[in-house]
Amino acid sequence: MIRVLAILLVLASPRVHANSDADKLTGTGIVEFTNAYRDWDGARFTTAVNLFQRACTNSSATVTNYYWLGTAEFHRLLELLGRPASPTNKPASKAALDAAVDAFTQAVKLDGSHAESHALLGTLYGMKISDNVLRAAWLGPRVQRELKLALATGANNPRVQYLLGMSQFYTALRNASRREALTNLLAAEKLFEAEAKTPAAALEPRWGHDSCLTFIGSSYEKLGQRAEAEVYFRKALAMHPQDGLAQVGLQRVTKKEK
Repeated sequence: MIRVLAILLVLASPRVHANSDADKLTGTGIVEFTNAYRDWDGARFTTAVNLFQRACTNSSATVTNYYWLGTAEFHRLLELLGRPASPTNKPASKAALDAAVDAFTQAVKLDGSHAESHALLGTLYGMKISDNVLRAAWLGPRVQRELKLALATGANNPRVQYLLGMSQFYTALRNASRREALTNLLAAEKLFEAEAKTPAAALEPRWGHDSCLTFIGSSYEKLGQRAEAEVYFRKALAMHPQDGLAQVGLQRVTKKEK
């Protein structure tokens, strides 16, 4: 029996070492991602992507590795979309979007209950629809399916509620739907506040709070509540001065009407 255990430990040792190496790469990637997010720096998002890609390919695949790869690609996509239009930005954006979808698809294959990966998949499918409304017929059900799966296991996850509210914000055509989006975004704000009071575990995500505040501001603006919108745009910028959506939103709601 002891000999059998010894053999099993020897066989398991390379796998444990590989996972340890992956965790180190992922940890380094998270540091780079955090700095990229703070400065909203596309080059650093790309560096983070490369580190997470190495974590995925140099070890036994884990849901954490693929989640962070998808998250970095998602934010690289957002940074690209915020740039002025150019011949190179559109194909680069499409590549980042497709890479993010691939990463989160792998993540949910490894762990079907990974709420944030489901929520981000739903968000990305929604972005594909925004780029081409003809895709709504077959991608719309996927959006709803992924968001439903996300809520089933992550109703108290701030990023899940934020992504749900953001998706509702972009698809809302009437004030009733905008108020529903706002309700979910305000719920996410409370969850973010609670999360901020607890120390983050190793490799645990902590992004999204400032963007949630921005979309609360945008929701209030859409509902004609400019004073409330201003409060939230300022709160978002106090947390993340590089938030371009909050910057532009604040300019709009504080502009004096003629």
